[in-house]
Amino acid sequence: MGDQRLVVFSGAGVSAESGLRTFRDADGLWEQYPIEEVATPEAWSRDPRKVLHFYDLRRAQVLAAQPNAAHRAIADLERHFEVHVVTQNIDDLHERAGSTRVLHLHGEILLARSTADPSLVIPVNGPSLPWGARCPLGSQLRPHIVWFGEEVPLLPEAARLMSRADRCIVVGTSLQVYPAAGLLRALPPGTPIHVVDPNPVAVQQPGVEGIQAPATVGMRTLADRLCGSINGRR
Repeated sequence: MGDQRLVVFSGAGVSAESGLRTFRDADGLWEQYPIEEVATPEAWSRDPRKVLHFYDLRRAQVLAAQPNAAHRAIADLERHFEVHVVTQNIDDLHERAGSTRVLHLHGEILLARSTADPSLVIPVNGPSLPWGARCPLGSQLRPHIVWFGEEVPLLPEAARLMSRADRCIVVGTSLQVYPAAGLLRALPPGTPIHVVDPNPVAVQQPGVEGIQAPATVGMRTLADRLCGSINGRR
């Protein structure tokens, strides 16, 4: 592992190539569910069983999915850099690919938390988190997910990681979801930024390199180049 700190900011486009759908791909529908019916505190208050069922479906998909070449390329960077992954994704594909420092801004679908004490978080065994599943305090468990309208508790930690970065890679995100999209403002001035996206790069500022390619292709190309440049200096 090298001394240079590299922060990878990843989004749904990385996991999409493993078959996990993004909610923004279908006019506000996530697998045919309107977001406001399954991913808000109000939805939980109104119909918690529907919310639990929706996340059971998502969890089953995550368990069946496999890391792709983009996840593996990001993990490979740890051979030469101190890599921190800040992800908007709720799956565990970065970890399964081998990344060892992953911060999940929007929560983790394989975890559940107490509705009485948000700091009480436990693993979900298998795809289902049923109604009636209770935490040690006796309250119903809910998905450990940051819903729309909720605060993002790990945002300050993510900003701290950004503020210490020597280099940043943005992959699989359109940078449209706030407050997470504002994290790039925490980077030190002049930090090199590489944006891997099949669409034209949305970030227009000095020091930004756009790599117009799918995550699996662009991330592998970039990782090979960055690792090669380290090897070339040895």
